[in-house]
Amino acid sequence: MQIQLWCIGKTSEKYLQQGIDIYTKRLSHYCKFKLEVIKDVKPQKSNEALKQLEAEQVMKYLLPTDYLMLLDEKGKEYSSEDFAAALGHMQLRSIKRVVFVVAGAYGAHETLIKRADQKLSLSQMTFSHQMIRLFFTEQLYRAYTILRNEKYHNS
Repeated sequence: MQIQLWCIGKTSEKYLQQGIDIYTKRLSHYCKFKLEVIKDVKPQKSNEALKQLEAEQVMKYLLPTDYLMLLDEKGKEYSSEDFAAALGHMQLRSIKRVVFVVAGAYGAHETLIKRADQKLSLSQMTFSHQMIRLFFTEQLYRAYTILRNEKYHNS
């Protein structure tokens, strides 16, 4: 199963990029993981217009067979163990590519929300979109160590 994390715009903070790079390298031992940066959309007259253009950018790259998980504060919250179990279940279902999407600063457009197979929340708290990338890659790595019963996660 291939896993991709798609984000709008570059990570500008070096310390966050260094952390993301650490977990991306660790993930290479478990799965085919790729972080894709989708180019920022120029500011629009309204936040809704901006969200629509961002959604169009994302939809261009989605395949009909992709399992889309939208990272959204209103999504389902998992414990680390439950997220690992959900990931394991996706592998058993032979899903070829799971795409996790972090929308832009104003959230996801309705077309992206409707296309999503599932919405996932990492917390009820609000984090910067750049921090979410690091938190997600760490949680993905943690999930694989849980699935393999390795020492990284303490229960």
